[in-house]
Amino acid sequence: MTKRIAYLGVLTALAFVFSYIEFLLPLNFGVPGIKLGLANLVVIVALYMINVRAACLLSFVRILLTGLTFGNLASMIYSLAGGILSLVIMILAKRSNVFSVTGVSVLGGVSHNVGQIIIAILVVETKSLLYYLPVLIISGTVTGALIGVLASILIRHLNKAKETL
Repeated sequence: MTKRIAYLGVLTALAFVFSYIEFLLPLNFGVPGIKLGLANLVVIVALYMINVRAACLLSFVRILLTGLTFGNLASMIYSLAGGILSLVIMILAKRSNVFSVTGVSVLGGVSHNVGQIIIAILVVETKSLLYYLPVLIISGTVTGALIGVLASILIRHLNKAKETL
């Protein structure tokens, strides 16, 4: 139990650092909401290496810490909406045993963007924000694939390291 708590603490710190790095990167693709999703790498690793509960806790704590440190209440609401939908979709996709780690990550990236668009439509009260959706789906697919490939490699190496301990 202590080992699992320590492991989760390290993963939370790593996700927070990745969020900070992403905050520092001045990426502007002309559409709000496009991000690399580096912290999602850690969430996917937790989902596969620990369990669903740990991944949910990690994601929530990371969003809360990042919002309090680098954002505001509005950014936390958008992040939570995207994060919750993303987690639900990734959990279902993983349980289906149909998708690889990369496939799960792509679904997570796309659904995160969809969750944020849904909240934005509700807040701004206009459906015209749906025009952003095709670009966000493409960006979620590309970044989700990159994060998924990295997560697959990391999970494979962590499993090998775990076997040697």
